[in-house]
Formats: sequence, C-alpha cells, structure tokens
Amino acid sequence: MRTGRPLLVAAALAVVTTGAAYAFGPDAQVTKPTALKRAPGATTTTSETTAASQTASCTTDARYPKRQLRGVWIATVKNIDWPSRTGLSAAKQQAEYVRILDNAVKRRLNAVFVQVRPASDAFYKSSMEPWSKFLTGTAGKDPGWDPLPFLVAEAHKRGLEFHAWFNPYRAAYDGDVSKLPADHPARVHPEWIVKHEGLVYYNPGLPAVRDHVTSVITDVVKRYDVDGVHFDDYFYPYPGGGAQFADGAAFKKYGKGEKLADWRRANVDKLIAQVDKAVHGTKQHVKFGISPFGIWRNKSEDPTGSATAGMSAYDSIYADARHWIRKGTVDYVAPQLYWPSGFKAADYDVLMPWWAKEVKGTDVHLYIGQALYRVGSTDTPAWTRPGELPSHLTKNRKHKQVKGDVYFNAKQLLTNPLGVLDLIVKNHYSHPALLPLMKDLGGQAPAQPADVKLQGTALSWKGSPGAASYAVYQIPSGKVGECATADARNLVAVVPAAGGDRQSFPVSGGGAYLVSSLDRLHNESAPAKAAP
Repeated sequence: MRTGRPLLVAAALAVVTTGAAYAFGPDAQVTKPTALKRAPGATTTTSETTAASQTASCTTDARYPKRQLRGVWIATVKNIDWPSRTGLSAAKQQAEYVRILDNAVKRRLNAVFVQVRPASDAFYKSSMEPWSKFLTGTAGKDPGWDPLPFLVAEAHKRGLEFHAWFNPYRAAYDGDVSKLPADHPARVHPEWIVKHEGLVYYNPGLPAVRDHVTSVITDVVKRYDVDGVHFDDYFYPYPGGGAQFADGAAFKKYGKGEKLADWRRANVDKLIAQVDKAVHGTKQHVKFGISPFGIWRNKSEDPTGSATAGMSAYDSIYADARHWIRKGTVDYVAPQLYWPSGFKAADYDVLMPWWAKEVKGTDVHLYIGQALYRVGSTDTPAWTRPGELPSHLTKNRKHKQVKGDVYFNAKQLLTNPLGVLDLIVKNHYSHPALLPLMKDLGGQAPAQPADVKLQGTALSWKGSPGAASYAVYQIPSGKVGECATADARNLVAVVPAAGGDRQSFPVSGGGAYLVSSLDRLHNESAPAKAAP
C-alpha cells in the first residue's frame, strides 16, 4: 500500500518518469463473465425475505445509501498511525487506538483496516512469527499484552467492522538478517528469502512461502474474532533502483517453460486463491479482500486497460486484479485511486469507472481507496481545494458498482485537513449506513426485535438471538410505510448489541421508531415498530 515507501511515490511515478514509463488502468471493452464464487447455500429467514420484498419497489435516494462501506486504514508500519511511537505503555497504546476509533465513529465510518503483520511480524501473540518491533522498538520483544483481542473488541463495541491487514511477502526492513530474532522465519528458512535493494522479501515463487503465509493468516482467523483479512498493494517489489529481483533459481525449478512475468503473476494468483480458500474454510463469514495499486494496465499496454499513463501493477509488481475478480478469489477490491479528477497521467474520472466496469456482472464488491493523506498537499493544485475529495464520492454515486470508500490514513481522521471530513459528513455521511451484503458468505437475519417500546426519550427492545447489532429508524411524520427503511433517510443509528435481555438507545424528536435486527454480516430482519 502506501506504507514502507515514501507516501508520494505513486504520484511521483506518474509525474516524473520519462515518457510516462509507469502507468495505470483503461476503459475496458470486454465481456466479463460472472465471477465463480463460493456457493455456501446461505439460508434466508422469513423476516429477511419480507423486509427485502417490502422495499424492492421503493424509490431510493442515492444521497442516502442504506448500505455503504466506509473504512479507514490504520497503518502500524513505521508507526505511521498507531502506535504513534515505539515503547509506549499498554495503557497509552490503548488510549491512542481508542481515540482513532472514536474519531472514526464521529465521522460515521463503519470499518477499520488495521495492519497486524507489517513485515513477517505480529501485533498479536504468535508461535509462527516474532512480535513487531513497531510495538516496543525491538523485534521479538514481548510488549506485555496481546493487542489484537483489544483492537477487535473495541472496534466491535463501536459498531466498526475489523479487517486484519497483512503484508504477505515483506520479510524485514533491515537487509541484515542477522539482526532479526533467532526464531524469525527468514533466519530459520534462509532459502525462502530474496534480498533486494536493502530489504528482505519472501520469494513468491516458492510453495513453502505460500504455505507459510497462508498458515499465518489461518492462525489469526482461527484464534481471533476478525471480520476480514486484507492485503494491500505490495506483492513483488515496486520498481526502485533498477536491481533485478533475484528469483532465478526458483524460476528455473518451478517455471516449467513459462515466461518470467507470467510465472510471477501466477505465483501471486496462487497465493491469493490459497488464502481465499483457507479463510473461508476456517470461518465462512470472514471477508477477504485486496487493495491493489490503482492502475491495472494502461491502454498503451493493453487495449482493455485504462486511458492512463502510470505504473502498471500487472507488469511492474505482477499483480493481476482482473484475474482475482474474474476468478472470484477475493470478496472485494479497494483500488488505491490516489489521484484527483483531471490528473493527466491517472485521472480519477477515468479510473473509477474503469474499475466499476471490471466488477460489473460479478459478485466482487468495489470500494475506492481515497487519498485522505493528500488533502492539503500543495504539489498538485486539486488537493488544495477542500471539495476535491468529496467530489469523488459524488461521482461514485453514478456507478452502482461502487459500494463504498476506504481512506488512507487514520492520522488525518484527527487532523481533518482543510475541514474535508466535515464536508464529507455533511454531504455524504449525514446518516449511518449498514455494511454492503455479501450473500455468499452465509449468515441470516436474526428474528425481529420483540417488545419494542418508546418511553419518553428511551427506546428499548428485547434482544434477538444471533443479533450483532440493531438498526434504528426514525420516521418524523409518524407515517410508517413499506418504504420507510428502503434507504438511509430515516436511519438514525446502528446500535451494537449489548449484554442483557433488553437493549436500549436514547432518542430525541417525535415521529415513529422502527428497530430491526442485524447479524454480523448485516443481514437485516423486518423492522418492528415501537409501541408508546
């Protein structure tokens, strides 16, 4: 992703490379087959069927989407977002994290993507890899607590979906492997690594590497209550000083007559398919997605690519997002479209529709990676305008395939550059949103809430078995029709389930109130009306 190299590298590549040697993606004119996803045969409850049928013919307003992913990346590598520096006490680390989450809730976000494995290290207790040095300052040093249960629980407590973000191939930031803990996989298995331009990578061409990465991820999915597994855009190394990636021996052993570039892409594809199968085989409901570099290929390299002139992820880092979409080996993609509208080398207005077209006809969700970190930058005039980033969200509304946005990075949730988050909340996030449904991941709507009562300013109801949260709607006119819950105009809160038999939520204002039950995937029951 943007981590581990200068944050402006993507823009710099697009601007300064001679002859636009690096590029982004095109307007594809290809027939896209439906992605072959898992078909777990999820059941549907009567209340869910009723709720869906009641709202199917309703007119909705695109300004108030009922379902929309609104996420933020929380980068731990090099202490970009959290913790702010190494060596903090557990209490200070926790306080910093909670502050980020509270600001996410304030902006009506509903998901966090937290980096738990920046470089073959762990922000959780692991028997496979050492503790991250970004916790204590020393790789392998026990911080005295296991952060991950806290990170997940605090997100869930606030109604935020938690995606565990892994970097698959980065083994170490220090080229001197001897400085790593003795039990680090790169030292135990020196045959796995490739030293490249001062960093250490696992060789994507080795089956043992794919198995190790998959085992690390499976271990986290088994032991922790994460909602998703997430990769960023780091696969084979980004172009740097011109050195060749030294994987010749592996290519000779496993290449089987393929071209080197095709073999490298196939290696990445194999890992992604393997992780996808492992994640869903361990817990069906856990989502698996990737945030690729914003340009698949340029039209100059492939007529079905985008009308852009930046780095091609397909050719430079061997990441073929189109393949993952078509094969259905991801549940979502969140391409990093970190350029403004009108940016010649990589125009947002070209790239966003290109990606929308790529997922059309598939069940792979599309979320857009937005460059919150660029707002206020003076090197590109568009980013000096507060309205640039909000305009991206307005344009997204014209493409129903765009199901949300993820912002890089969390630090800007606290600084609110140019007041841009105020604008986004006012014009786009004025109401909460449920998560987009991924029906093939199973789940089912819980039973309707029972005994819903409104007494003064206290709305309460009896909890439903299996409910992870509840949606609260306020209909100001008091006239409850079948379209009252069709979009988010009347949605006032998504309330995480609390312990105890009865749930409650403080309300204000008149009108009628409805409450529905949601499972962890946000399958929704039919609403129940509050009795006075």
